[in-house]
Amino acid sequence: MDTDTVLRPALVVGGVLAVTLLAGGLLDLLLRRADARHGETPLWGLLRHCRTPFRLTLATTLLYGSYREARILPAHGGAVGRALTLVLIGSASWLLVRIATAVVDSTYVRYALRTPDEARVRRVRTQVTLIHRVVTAAVVVIAAGAMLLTFPAMRTVGASLLASAGIIGIVAGIAAQSLLGNLFAGLQIAFGDTVRIGDTVVVDREWGTVEEITLTFLVVRTWDERRITMPVSYFTSKPYENWSRGGAEMTGTVFWHLDHSTPLEPMREQLRQILKEVPEWDGRTADLAVTDTTPHTIQVRAVVSAGNASDIWTVRCAVRERMIAWLADRHPYALPRIATSPAPAPPPPRTARDDDAADAADPVDGAGTTGSG
Repeated sequence: MDTDTVLRPALVVGGVLAVTLLAGGLLDLLLRRADARHGETPLWGLLRHCRTPFRLTLATTLLYGSYREARILPAHGGAVGRALTLVLIGSASWLLVRIATAVVDSTYVRYALRTPDEARVRRVRTQVTLIHRVVTAAVVVIAAGAMLLTFPAMRTVGASLLASAGIIGIVAGIAAQSLLGNLFAGLQIAFGDTVRIGDTVVVDREWGTVEEITLTFLVVRTWDERRITMPVSYFTSKPYENWSRGGAEMTGTVFWHLDHSTPLEPMREQLRQILKEVPEWDGRTADLAVTDTTPHTIQVRAVVSAGNASDIWTVRCAVRERMIAWLADRHPYALPRIATSPAPAPPPPRTARDDDAADAADPVDGAGTTGSG
């Protein structure tokens, strides 16, 4: 075997590996220094995750440009070239996705740090998440198409498909009607600001928080840690409750059915005292009033407020429990009671003898009768 046949490919491959490792190490050093110098943005730290696809792309590019002169498997030059082309397309797509992810994530983090409005932060998070998914999907589709076009047979198939693009477009449109509807609904949600990641919603009588929004489906995490997966078209075609729309603050009510003798003024003072001891109360609303009455009880309603849906639930439960405990300890008569004593028996029926006895016992009536006789 010719020495040049083995030595030249080994030198080329070794040189490519050395250049790749050197360039990757230099890039990582520059990114670490930039990250230490610019701590206000996480961009440079996130770009360090691009080291592996960068090295793979660089190595593949160098090999693709030198594999013929290096005589790497000269008997299979076409297969080597096609393999390097496929790896180059895949690694370049991987690198592009990593760069886009770093840019999107750093942009969101910087915006979240500068913006105190939580609702706007959730809106931007939803938008950048969907934009990132669209970019990733587009890169993957383009890369897959480019890989397929490297095969001559696929070029012939592509020309045939283009000739019948009209018919295929109609068939694909009908077959993918639901998918396309969800896709456009996802874009409408992202830029229409109707629902965002982190919003508290009520859908199909289920209360939960929006955990994930994709181009086709949406995930709601319920209070008991269940996940409800729904098509995004649901949120553009059916009514639902969004408790975080326009702000996360919420107002809640607590009801008691109490006795008519309930001391309302001390109860109002106790409500304020209870709320001061509940850290989830935001201090906006604390009111108590009688809203209804029945022959046996009165309905007392307390109105309280909190910063979000989770906190308002905690405040309502705390107020309900502590107020009942206070009434049972200080004013037990205020709690509703059920009368259990027997009802009085009806009087016995009157007889003729009872009527004669009653007339004889009435002296006025008896005297009047005798005088007239």
